[in-house]
Amino acid sequence: MIYLMAMHNRLTLSACCILLTLLGKSQTNTEDTVPVRNSKQIVHVIKADIFRRIKQDSAKDLNLLIGNVELRQNNTIFYCDSAIQDNELNQFEAFGNIHINDADSVHTYSQYLKYIGDTRIANLKTKVKMTDGKGVLTTDNLEYDLNAKLGTYLEGGKVVNGKSVLTSKEGYYYADTKDVYFQKNVRLVDPEYTLASDTLLYNVNSEVASFVAATTIRDAKSRIRTRSGFYDLKKGKANFTNRPIMDDSTQFVIADKINYDKISGEGIADGNVIYTDTSEGVAMLSGAAVFNNQKKDILSYKHPVMILKQDNDSLFIAADSFYSAYHNRDTSKKADRSDTMRYFNAFHHVRIFSDSLQGKCDSLFYSTIDSVFRFFLDPIIWTKGSQVSGDTLLLTTKNKKVDQFFANENAFSINEAQVGLYNQLKGNTMSGTFIDGTLDFIRAKGNGESLYYLQDQDSAYVGMDYTQADAIIFKFIQKELKRVTWINSATGTTYPFKKIPADKRELRNFRWLDAIRPKNAGELFAY
Repeated sequence: MIYLMAMHNRLTLSACCILLTLLGKSQTNTEDTVPVRNSKQIVHVIKADIFRRIKQDSAKDLNLLIGNVELRQNNTIFYCDSAIQDNELNQFEAFGNIHINDADSVHTYSQYLKYIGDTRIANLKTKVKMTDGKGVLTTDNLEYDLNAKLGTYLEGGKVVNGKSVLTSKEGYYYADTKDVYFQKNVRLVDPEYTLASDTLLYNVNSEVASFVAATTIRDAKSRIRTRSGFYDLKKGKANFTNRPIMDDSTQFVIADKINYDKISGEGIADGNVIYTDTSEGVAMLSGAAVFNNQKKDILSYKHPVMILKQDNDSLFIAADSFYSAYHNRDTSKKADRSDTMRYFNAFHHVRIFSDSLQGKCDSLFYSTIDSVFRFFLDPIIWTKGSQVSGDTLLLTTKNKKVDQFFANENAFSINEAQVGLYNQLKGNTMSGTFIDGTLDFIRAKGNGESLYYLQDQDSAYVGMDYTQADAIIFKFIQKELKRVTWINSATGTTYPFKKIPADKRELRNFRWLDAIRPKNAGELFAY
């Protein structure tokens, strides 16, 4: 009995001592207490060929695991050749043929791993590979946050997705959303194109690349430069904003934004559009345009202006809309050049300006095959003091300079001798030639009528002549009418200057329309 009581007292005393010791430790050094972890946070050893407990110091033991090692933390499994585990810190280092199976959704491989169980941060080195079953990320140094499903590399990496290969200096891979955020020296290589940027957001599933910095996309024929927007690489559709530029060997398009379909080649440009065909020396400025860089056609609208570049006297044309394309190739002709020759249609309220020539009509057609402008519906052209009109007008050019004109039906030419005095010529048809942009001569045929003012040797006006003839020719020297020639059946009357009847000063259907003549190129851009 005494012995049992003594034993009971000793056990009670020992228990009290242990309890006091634990309480003393917890009061004197609370930082050394092991954090409370639930079962999902603890890294458990599932198996290993060799398991040894190694004493690191008087207070800590380490687990040495060798051969076919398998560890688990919740639904994440770690495989490796060997590992050293610190149970107190809930972390381990792994070596050789490492494989992280994260919930059967993301698989990561490397040759070295340091894993911190409390934060679920994995640092992997040497031959690192991460895959979600679709895209594959490779690098030599990767931090993988298993909580955020975020893989980060800062020393260069590569993502392979199908036939597309993306490389960059830095990258952030979001496993849940399948987004990869690339930074610094970003390059995407695909069999059909290459992409270079400083910053790029790419989704592995949708294969959509989003641009947030200056980016250049190239294929075999063209180049696209943009600063923002997106490109659906799977569907070939893109939206570029912030003044993108598209160009190839002959075409150049720039706008505030461009929607583009790579498969069809069709694009919709909106906002301050500039379109240039460098092979033809043609530019179009407009508020919006629809174009196809495969067919090389374009429809410009919203106050478009076309510019035909010439050496010293470019021609500006404004209209409600423009359509331009290349002529269809006729393969039956051996030397056919139609597939390299462009034509232009201008529709409604057409206005033309150059230093040497101005014009107006309802619609216009121009082809580089024959370099002829065809004016339709109330056409009028003005050239250095002269006005020509007719039911239709044809204006030919040579070396990008006006060369000849042809007016069909109701042709009428007016030359302003001085204010209020007009030399006039009309006929069924009319033709004329230019020298350095100035009328050289005009020939009217069919029911020709002429009215012109006579001058003496001092250039004073002394009379007016009215004549009818089958054909009449006006010859100009330095913009002034110097000679008139009548051909066949000429009849007429000459009036002294002071005795010219008021009703004889103008031929029938006379209209001097200088008030509506474009005075400068700026008028064509005013809208």
